[in-house]
Amino acid sequence: MSTDGTYLAVFLSNKTSPRWRAWYAMSEDEKRAKDQEGFAALKAWDEKYRDAIVYEGGPLGKTKRTSLEGVADVVNELTVFVVVRAPSHEAAAKMFENHPHMAIFPCDAVDVMPLLSGPPPEA
Repeated sequence: MSTDGTYLAVFLSNKTSPRWRAWYAMSEDEKRAKDQEGFAALKAWDEKYRDAIVYEGGPLGKTKRTSLEGVADVVNELTVFVVVRAPSHEAAAKMFENHPHMAIFPCDAVDVMPLLSGPPPEA
């Protein structure tokens, strides 16, 4: 299989981490100020990379996991996703350095992976 230069970026957050505990401890006024700063920075990031953004994605909600044991509520660290185009995996990952979700909001990391394409292998 090959990649066509399209990458999935998944933002990860451990909601029990020190950064999230500090976020939860902020007053409503402090959160509102951080939100304003963060949303302005997100808008600037989106504008900077608008030609590279294939799908804006967005926040992810509560998770249900389906397995052989059935369906269950689970907690994971997946919080936001976006799909971008870049000339290489490294270039795609570098797009997210100092991203506002980490620099301003309490997101921990961004996993960037190529979306694989092409026909399935013949049996």
